[in-house]
Amino acid sequence: MLRALILVVGLTSAVALTARAEDEKAPEKPKRPQLTEEQKALRKEITGKYDKDKDGKLSPEERKSISAEDKEKMQKAGIGQRKKKAE
Repeated sequence: MLRALILVVGLTSAVALTARAEDEKAPEKPKRPQLTEEQKALRKEITGKYDKDKDGKLSPEERKSISAEDKEKMQKAGIGQRKKKAE
């Protein structure tokens, strides 16, 4: 009987520790909202226009070359600049 009691207490402790470890994991980052079809089309247009090395992404240098007019279009569409984290 004592062995059964020790076994039950041991298993209960193991389950409790496992559950606690799951709770302490870092929270997931919030997901970005899905882009609308218009936003996707604009992003594809801007990428095609300014992607000089044709890798499908805009490097920092390529981003600097985006015209003010195109930056304004992107801002109005709600794409482009990411919010910077507060330090």
